[in-house]
Parts: sequence; C-alpha cells; structure tokens
Amino acid sequence: MRLRAVLFDMDGTLLDTAPDFIAICQSMLADRGFPAVADKLIRDEISGGAKAMVAATFALSPTAPEFEALRLEFLERYQVDCAVHSKLFDGMAQLLADIEKAKLIWGVVTNKPVRFAQPIMEQLGLAKRSAILICPDHVTHSKPHPEPLILACKMLDLPPASVLFVGDDLRDIESGRDAGTKTAAVRYGYIHPHDNPDHWGADVVVDHPSDLRRVLDNALCSC
Repeated sequence: MRLRAVLFDMDGTLLDTAPDFIAICQSMLADRGFPAVADKLIRDEISGGAKAMVAATFALSPTAPEFEALRLEFLERYQVDCAVHSKLFDGMAQLLADIEKAKLIWGVVTNKPVRFAQPIMEQLGLAKRSAILICPDHVTHSKPHPEPLILACKMLDLPPASVLFVGDDLRDIESGRDAGTKTAAVRYGYIHPHDNPDHWGADVVVDHPSDLRRVLDNALCSC
C-alpha cells in the first residue's frame, strides 16, 4: 500500500527537547545549593518521564517523602519553560520539507500531555504544518497501547498500513505495530544505555533523520 503519512513521536524523535529538561533539573539543584550533575545522567532518563529525571537528578527514590514535591515543581517549571531550548533534530527540518514536497501528511503522536506539547509545537512554528497532534489527553490508553495510533489514522482517514510511525522507544514501536502501521526506530533519540533499538522489532532502524529520507524514497518508489 502506498505511503500516505509519517507520524512522529515528539521527544527524542522529532524534537530535541533534552536541553529544556536538563536546564530545569540543573536549576532545581542550584537553587538548593547542590552541585550540578552530568547532563548525560538526566538525558539518559528522559524516556522515563519526570519521575525518572527527578529521581536521577536528586539520586532519590520515588518513594522518598520529599520526592513528590520535587516532581510537581519540575512539572510547574516545565510548564513555563518547555520551549526555551527545544528544537528540531539536525536534519529534521529538511526531512519535513521533503515530506511536504512529496505531498505526504505528517503529524505527532506523543505521550507528552497537550499542555506541554501544544505550546512547543506553536513556539517552533510546527503547529500549523502538522496535520495532527495526539496526546494522552485524547485517548484512554497511551503508548505502548495502539489506541493513539489508531485514533490518529482514524482522524486522518487513512488505513494504518499507509502510515509510517517513527519513534525512539520500544513503546512507540509496539504501539505502531499493534495499530497496523509501518514502524521506524531511531538510534539518535533518548535511548536508555541498557536498551537497544535493534531489538524492538521495528520495520527499519535509522541513525539520523536523513536516513529516514531514504526510507521514504524506497517506500514511495516501491508502490
């Protein structure tokens, strides 16, 4: 079936949002008189969300009495500063331009709540270009459940087999596969050191957004 659309996970796939997460964590440490931690320590935990990043930053168990207050503070700060340093990954701007030139649809399916995701898309000038933005607010079950991808395909009025879903986490690939889309895993995203995209069962694994261009070319030429 001809490829009609490309859907992206947001953090670690479409956008490099790590700089904002890292800045907030380091600021929280500094405000308490604690030394900075290695940026990589925070970056490696991004796929685990706020809980994982706060736990790594403060070397604190989520069951610690003071943990929840830190997590809520992190989210409050991120609400204000969620799009200060975030940007498209290198090569992604050209890829989006190529997708649009090929008359394909593109959009975002993320586990990031809409209160963060929408402002980021608007700040980066992507909101009007993206055909769809699916967040946990729009579904009952988030990725790895297939519901977000099923909803996206339904709203775009496209059969899942005509859609490529691109992500940097196993749950992205599981969600896309169970929804019936084609899947691409990216190695450049926020991959935990103990994880390996080659083991996720994606249809293709790429190292850089430019590699996705070749994937799209092959898909379009094979139709």
